[in-house]
Amino acid sequence: MSQVRPVVETGYENLLLVRLLVESRLPSIRKSSVAEGLTVEDILENWSKIKPVIMEEWDENRDALIDLFGKVRDEWMDNDLATWIGANRFYPGVPDALKFSSSTIYIVTTKQSRFADALLRELAGVTIPPERIYGLGTGPKVKVLKQLQLRPEHQGMKLHFVEDRLATLKNVIKEPELDGWNLYLGDWGYNTQKEREEAANISRIQLLQLSDFSKKLK
Repeated sequence: MSQVRPVVETGYENLLLVRLLVESRLPSIRKSSVAEGLTVEDILENWSKIKPVIMEEWDENRDALIDLFGKVRDEWMDNDLATWIGANRFYPGVPDALKFSSSTIYIVTTKQSRFADALLRELAGVTIPPERIYGLGTGPKVKVLKQLQLRPEHQGMKLHFVEDRLATLKNVIKEPELDGWNLYLGDWGYNTQKEREEAANISRIQLLQLSDFSKKLK
């Protein structure tokens, strides 16, 4: 699962991936036409084409899966917050980088905001005001960046966007009005070697190592 995790944009897709991987190994329960002979490379290269096929064949609904994914997490957090927190982790150095940053930090994530807030508070010991957390349902990240750069308090400031999904950064580059953003691909996140090599050849994108992350927040 960790090998195909880079294709996930929104949490509910993990449910699809787990089922697809199981079906690829167990023909007796297979209901998808794409599962037979499927490899990790196939998923990494073709997830955008595979996903709508399995969604239709399994008669799944995106909104219903998002609600289910969130409901299960809510119930887990309500019943045993400690084990839910323990099942997550931050990369080394990230909590301190956030905690001691002299920059104004915004969290732009495809997680639902309440989960991002809980992880920041309980696991990292960091409190980010709710108005600075843009989670699932607040719109595409490109839209959020446009909103942020228009704020009066951000005029004349250097704007930095750190992301671990190359496709998202490429979407930002397509928008001329976002040319003022400094873009970084976090090489410690859920991306592949092939994506990192591609990013290295895109002039707008800087590869960012985990050890340098805190420096960007000063």
